[in-house]
Amino acid sequence: MPTLLHIDSSALADGSVSREVSAVFREAWLAQHPEGTVIYRDLAADPLPHLDAAAVTAPFVPAGERTPGQEAALALREQLAAELEQADAVVIGTPMYNFTIPSTLKAWLDQVIVIGRTGGAEPSAAGTPVTVVASRGGSYGPGSPREGFEFVTTYLDKVLTGMLGLEVDFIVPEFTLAPVQPELAAFVEHARASKAQALQEAERKAAALVA
Repeated sequence: MPTLLHIDSSALADGSVSREVSAVFREAWLAQHPEGTVIYRDLAADPLPHLDAAAVTAPFVPAGERTPGQEAALALREQLAAELEQADAVVIGTPMYNFTIPSTLKAWLDQVIVIGRTGGAEPSAAGTPVTVVASRGGSYGPGSPREGFEFVTTYLDKVLTGMLGLEVDFIVPEFTLAPVQPELAAFVEHARASKAQALQEAERKAAALVA
C-alpha cells in the first residue's frame, strides 16, 4: 500500500500558502492512490521537541543502560525514522521565517536524521521523492536583490539530499505577503500568478508519482 508522508510547518492554520499548496499535492496524490495511506504531521499544532542531551546520547548507550529519558527520546526518533522509511513520497510545506525554515521543521530534521540509519553513507530512505513547498513573503530567486538571503531551499537541498539521500524537488510561491503589506502592493498580481503556478505544479508533480 503506497504511503505519503505529509509535513506542514507554517505557524498559520489559515491563510498559509505553503499549507494550501501542500494540501493540493496531497489531494492529487490520493487521486492517483485512492488506496494509499497518508502520515500527516502538523509541526505547528503538534511540535516535536528539539534535540536534548538524552536524544543525542541515547543511540550510543547500550539498551540495558539507558535512562528513562533516553529510552523515550530514542523511541521518538525511531518512530520518525520509521515514518520516513515507510513513505513512498514526501511533501513538506514550509514558509520562510527570518530567511530560513521554521524551528519546528529544523526539530523534525534533527530528530529524523539518525546516523547509521536514515543518515550516513547508506541512508535507509535514499531515493524517496520529496517535494518541498517553500513559500516566501517576497522574492529571493536568482537575480533578485535578496538572493543571498535565501536559506530555505539552499539549506533543505543540502540536508535532504546530502544527509538523507532523498530526491528533492521544490515548488516556490513568492510574494505571499503582497496582498497584506502596502509596500509590496505592486507585486499583488505577481503573487497571484506565482500561487496559481505553484498549485498547478503541485497537482502535476503529485500526479506524476505513480507507485
